[in-house]
Amino acid sequence: MSLLVVYVASATVLGVLAGFFLRKFLLQKTLKNLEKDVSEKITKAEDQSKAILLEAKNKSLSLISKAEDEIKNEKFQLRKTQERLLQKEAFLDERTKKLDEKEDKLMQQVEKVRAIKVELENHQEKQLKKLEEVSGLKREAAKQELINQLEDKYHADLFEVVKRMEKDRLEETEKKAAELVATVIQRYSRSHIGEVTTSIISLPNEDVKGKIIGKEGRNIRHFEKLTGVEVVIDETPDSIMISCFDPVRREVAKVALEELMQDGRIQPARIEEKIEEAKRKVNQRIKEAGEQSVYELGIVDFPPEIIHLLGRMTFRTSYGQNALVHSIEVAFISGMLAKELGMNPEIAKKAGLLHDIGKAVDHEIEGNHLELGMKILQKYKLDENIILAMRSHHEDYPVAIPEAYLINAADAISASRPGARRESLESYVKRLGDLEKIALDFKGVDKAYAIQAGRELRVFVSPESISDFEASKLAREIAIKIQNELKYPGEIRVVVFRETRAVEYAR
Repeated sequence: MSLLVVYVASATVLGVLAGFFLRKFLLQKTLKNLEKDVSEKITKAEDQSKAILLEAKNKSLSLISKAEDEIKNEKFQLRKTQERLLQKEAFLDERTKKLDEKEDKLMQQVEKVRAIKVELENHQEKQLKKLEEVSGLKREAAKQELINQLEDKYHADLFEVVKRMEKDRLEETEKKAAELVATVIQRYSRSHIGEVTTSIISLPNEDVKGKIIGKEGRNIRHFEKLTGVEVVIDETPDSIMISCFDPVRREVAKVALEELMQDGRIQPARIEEKIEEAKRKVNQRIKEAGEQSVYELGIVDFPPEIIHLLGRMTFRTSYGQNALVHSIEVAFISGMLAKELGMNPEIAKKAGLLHDIGKAVDHEIEGNHLELGMKILQKYKLDENIILAMRSHHEDYPVAIPEAYLINAADAISASRPGARRESLESYVKRLGDLEKIALDFKGVDKAYAIQAGRELRVFVSPESISDFEASKLAREIAIKIQNELKYPGEIRVVVFRETRAVEYAR
């Protein structure tokens, strides 16, 4: 048993020793392999580095050679340039020397001429003194005597010549002006349609009239109250008429009524909604009309506020003539006249378009349209020449620049063309506006609308500030003021509306 233990122990020791030496042998072999790999990699890296260094050296030598060639070339060019500059400098020195010599000669000649001039003046003075002694007259007296003799001798002839020249020039000027105006009018031809105070709306059928009127006239009364127009429903088949002197209110009413007919639901709440939509649409049309006017004339530098005011003029009339159409005509005509006469066409065209810009606000702000227009143009810092050109078209200001004459002429041409304006319509519209203004001057009045060709004035008051008794009193006071301040045919009916509306929401 002990022998077996000894054998096992010996075998274990021998195994351990054999494993140790085997591992040591393998480790040494691995180290030799690693050393061999590292040595090969180092050799390869050294070879690569030598190749890279050689390539870099070749490239650097190539770059150096190229740079040296470029430097040589630049030096050669600089040398040639320097030689040319030296040649030019020598040439300029030679030329300067010759010019100095010529200048010296000219100065000598000038001195000689001055000396001769002084000598001649002295000689002339001596001759004049001798003539004064011989004639017994002073120099000025002799000069005046000669002028008087020539004037007496040729006075009649000179007068006839001057008179004939003035006549010929006047005839030529008038002929030229007539040709110029005729050419401009021929180049700019536009139809004239006088503005009226009514709009006709076609109905799809007769049944729509009943919907528009509503139960006991509720719809039509509400529509007229909100829009300030008069809706005329007569026996005319399939059509109704909207009457109002204010083109904006009339257009809003027309658009709203067309939308209501298309929708089919005509009742007070829907009427209010469609009227608000119509107001937005009309405002958009105003903006588009202003943009179209400046686009048509090729003007690109007006501020947006000016363009919007121009658009508002599309719903403004002057003696029945559309204010925006008139302004565009004046702009075209004055621009063409300026080109024909060699003036500034841009100034003339812009001043012509803006000459009546005050009419866009004169029904809202106190003052005449000329003064308001000048203030508007000054506010938005337009060219001073535009203001000087447009301010004289009613002869309230003296003409400051030549283009102002063109604005005056173009304004007269546009306004005086047959069919362009109607005097009676303008006075009629003014009377209706005055009626509304009188009512709006009273305290507590919210809205006032003149309808039925000015035979009725509808006044809407605030129920919080006016009682029923005060409403009756207000109607009487307005009627008395109209009688005292306005002249009108027939009689005017004043109707005061006081309405209280309570609104609550169920949630």
